[in-house]
Amino acid sequence: MRRGARVALLALALLGALVAGRSSAKTPKAPKPPRVTPVAPVADSATIGLWRFDENGGTRAADAGPASLDGVAGTDTRTEFGRYRSARRFERDVDSWVIVPYAPAFERHAGFTIEAWVRVDSVAIYEMQVIAARWSPEPNQQTWAFGVSGRNLAPPEVPLSPGWFRSLVGIAPPQRLVFGYQPLLAGRVLGFFSTSDVPLARWVHVAASLDGEVVRLYLDGQLDAQYTTTGPIRPSEAPLLLGSAFDPRHLTAFGGDLRMDPNADITVYYPLVGALDEVRLSGVARSRFESVPLH
Repeated sequence: MRRGARVALLALALLGALVAGRSSAKTPKAPKPPRVTPVAPVADSATIGLWRFDENGGTRAADAGPASLDGVAGTDTRTEFGRYRSARRFERDVDSWVIVPYAPAFERHAGFTIEAWVRVDSVAIYEMQVIAARWSPEPNQQTWAFGVSGRNLAPPEVPLSPGWFRSLVGIAPPQRLVFGYQPLLAGRVLGFFSTSDVPLARWVHVAASLDGEVVRLYLDGQLDAQYTTTGPIRPSEAPLLLGSAFDPRHLTAFGGDLRMDPNADITVYYPLVGALDEVRLSGVARSRFESVPLH
């Protein structure tokens, strides 16, 4: 074989080997982002109060936040398994609620976020079932409210509702996440609702935030709806109510535990029928929630 032919054959062999090597080589995969494991909400520097409901029973609802804003649970507020450890179960019962007395720590922050893990077991018959609220019928004691819209039934199907949240809920269909507040300056109550339903019979993380200009509503850590708004929330001396809304002037400690006075109107209008866990109130407008699984 001539020298030129041998060189040509060697070159072809080398080229074939190179092509074969390239075809058998695996394309490197892009590295996966590190997985962040959800954890229970933390009491950080922006936390006003954090009620974990990890008590084994009793009427104390301890605050894990820096201000130690402990609450009192009604005698018919049960303890059960929660999203993280234990939770509090609420029923359509006159003494199923948690109340946190007013404290100056509630007021005047750069922003606002209320969040919770909630399990809603049924749709409310009135305009809303309350997750958390600083709202009562006393004059100038309507600050903000957070809950799930109901069917807004009226007589003769049900007794007449006092209508505390009717203007706040507005035209929201049943089963929507609702947040509303009374602005600092005189004016009408402002109400906002989610575009998606709050699922029933399972734990879901819900949140509402306000940065002074925009209200944002979150379901399971995902932004569901946002609205432009004007003005901060009006302060008041209203206590924080969890799992229901009622007139706190009708509470009595006669006989020991704090309970509703049986001589008052004991109709239960706005109860949460379900459970609450890890309720956190913050003085900033949060957009990330460490306790929500990544999707």
